[in-house]
Amino acid sequence: MATPIWSMAFAILAATPALAQAQDAPQRDPASTEVWKPVPAAVATPKDAAPSDAVVLFDGKNLSEWEAEQGGKAPWAVADGAVTVVPGSKGIRSKRRFCDIQLHIEWRTPAKTQGFDGQHRGNSGIFLQELYELQVLDSYRNPTYANGQAASIYKQAIPLVNASRAPGQWQAYDVIWKAPRFSPGGGLVSPARITVLHNGVLVQDDTVVSGKTEYIGAPSYSPHGCAPIYLQDHDSKVSYRNIWVREL
Repeated sequence: MATPIWSMAFAILAATPALAQAQDAPQRDPASTEVWKPVPAAVATPKDAAPSDAVVLFDGKNLSEWEAEQGGKAPWAVADGAVTVVPGSKGIRSKRRFCDIQLHIEWRTPAKTQGFDGQHRGNSGIFLQELYELQVLDSYRNPTYANGQAASIYKQAIPLVNASRAPGQWQAYDVIWKAPRFSPGGGLVSPARITVLHNGVLVQDDTVVSGKTEYIGAPSYSPHGCAPIYLQDHDSKVSYRNIWVREL
């Protein structure tokens, strides 16, 4: 007896899910989306210390990784695990040059604020590649122009919030810095970008930097390579400690 057409059709339909499952089997296997290589390098993260792959620029002992603004011995004072600006001595810069980095740096403005306000209270600055300033300032209940307060990209980018602690207390910046790129002819290929956490709070979120820091006038770019980190003397006894860098 011939098999009815409806019976053959039913058999085909019944087999279709099984066929589809067989075809999808590799996609349903968890191992098909597992990537085993390359294996990330192990980095030790001891408590209250720099990661094992970091370059320690200041550990509280000496300024062997730093030099004066014009070269020679760094003139700032080291005591009690911190380095403090000597007003009038000019800034200091790292002996090593950097491009893309993760930077951790802790800072403290003077506890005594009487007679000082605005930009005259605990002023210093961290210059990435010597040209682009992340502002250091006592911005705790101290009004000033918003793009000049602590955690601003000076005269360019206002921080998302003011996460400042009271004067005399230690504060921390954790920075991701992406250096600008230039073409062989000197043209700007991509601007610098910066992300900053101030005391653990996001204050600059992949911010585009418009150019080198200017006190007067608009920022602009000129071609350059990797360069030191520069800490500014702005006539205030600002202190720094626990400075380390991871090159990206």
